[in-house]
Amino acid sequence: MGFPLDDLRAAVEAAAGDLRDDGASAPSVRATLEQPKQAGFGDYATNAAMLLAPVLKAPPRQIAERLGERLGERLGDALAKADVAGPGFLNLVLSDRWYVEATRAVLAAGADWGRTQAARPLKFNVEFVSANPTGPATAASARHAAYGDALARLLELSGHAVTREYYFNDAGSQVTRLGESVRARARHEPVPEDGYKGDYVVELAQQLPGAADAADAAELGARAGALIMDGIRAVLADYRVEFDVFFLERSLHVGDPSKISLALDHLREHGHLYETEGALWLRTTSFGDDKDRVLIRQSGEPTYFAADVAYLDDKLARGFDQLVYVLGADHHGYIPRMRAALAALGGEPERLEIPILQFVHIVEGGEKAKMSKRAGDFVTLEELIGEIGVDATRWFMISRSHETTIDLDLDLARKQNNENPVFYVQYAHARTASILREVGAAAVAAALASDGDGLELHAAERELVRKLLAFPAEVADAAARRAPHRIAGYALELAQRFAAFYEHCRVKDAEPEPLRAFRIGLVVATRDTLAAALGLLGVSAPDAM
Repeated sequence: MGFPLDDLRAAVEAAAGDLRDDGASAPSVRATLEQPKQAGFGDYATNAAMLLAPVLKAPPRQIAERLGERLGERLGDALAKADVAGPGFLNLVLSDRWYVEATRAVLAAGADWGRTQAARPLKFNVEFVSANPTGPATAASARHAAYGDALARLLELSGHAVTREYYFNDAGSQVTRLGESVRARARHEPVPEDGYKGDYVVELAQQLPGAADAADAAELGARAGALIMDGIRAVLADYRVEFDVFFLERSLHVGDPSKISLALDHLREHGHLYETEGALWLRTTSFGDDKDRVLIRQSGEPTYFAADVAYLDDKLARGFDQLVYVLGADHHGYIPRMRAALAALGGEPERLEIPILQFVHIVEGGEKAKMSKRAGDFVTLEELIGEIGVDATRWFMISRSHETTIDLDLDLARKQNNENPVFYVQYAHARTASILREVGAAAVAAALASDGDGLELHAAERELVRKLLAFPAEVADAAARRAPHRIAGYALELAQRFAAFYEHCRVKDAEPEPLRAFRIGLVVATRDTLAAALGLLGVSAPDAM
């Protein structure tokens, strides 16, 4: 059995299939089933009649009338009324019995509520954060970490296999500059103009023995980078973000042959490389890029792009179906060259997804804090967690679309009242837990076994049930759109529906007993759905506040 709305949609489509015209079966339709935006237009509306009209060669409103009759035969007393509206929409009013049974289906689904099975399960590699190991994780990293982790959770709940990956850029000139900066601080000298000036560099100089006397800046930078990497791993774990793979860029450059050499061989086999001006180039313009890209410089050193291509080649070799790179707002130009590289390696460009996350501004007292890792003027993830906690940090980093800039107001995030959306949602969950403690475990067990037949429900109960029933579709939609912020919006709306239910519907002393049992079950379903939604965001669901 599917989820309640899946079953209702299936009934609509089956009723559409029942219709005949001159002995010919109407084709199957994938009808919409949506809640009307205006009150008084039914619980759900479908456009099935308008989809059938061209085939059945009849006015949509006439088809909608026939469809309503067929649907009534199929649903029986679960359908209270079916009205034709507008150009041919069919508005459905479901009976209280349907609502009771739908609630029982939510409860019966248990931990699987919201879980869907993709028509084609894929192996995803989701790479996110991937900040250079030249400074601590910042507020920008906080957004990338929360987004990537929530997206991975959504994809898994939708039936896909996900590998979470962090790419450490532990090779190249920035590591040497870090070493030069640490050495200068150890010697109490000014940091080089293009070096790193944050207080953390002073701390590194104090932690690394012999930093003042280090002759090899690159080697010192690698040691400093290893300490930074350890710190990044630790703070991300505190942030409830775990990775399956920590991939080191340095590994692409070592070995005989190296992974960069192997990638170049693959490209050479396909005829996509050429030499000019003493450098080796990849003909990315053949695949939509605005210019060809250098892979090996005149000096014989590989470019950053060569490492990117080798890393991409390595991911393909590991058998992933879909590659997701979560990148910042300054990486728009990265998209066409990487898709070109994927095509040159023999992959389909659509297998590469690069969601671009916009900037984060930390606001306190109406003032925006500037962030620059090199200058040292930035807010770290560790500091942010210390100021507002993991839950608020993750919520505010996810609750807006990744395509919009975030102004994270610390004053709002600290508030312990309904103005703060994460507090509001968590408090709703805590209230459900409190109600269930008050009625007791025996009453909860009895409620879950009750059939609730013959009840007359309050409008607030039906509103709450409809919002609960929307959860699986919200999960599927958020996963498909790569939009975790939709789950935050859903959780807030569910908390609001529960607040209305709590205001209008008594639970502990409700009468008659079947109504009390139904309401207890509805509280259980709300608690579990709120917890599931918060869990997708990596936000805790407290039982008391």
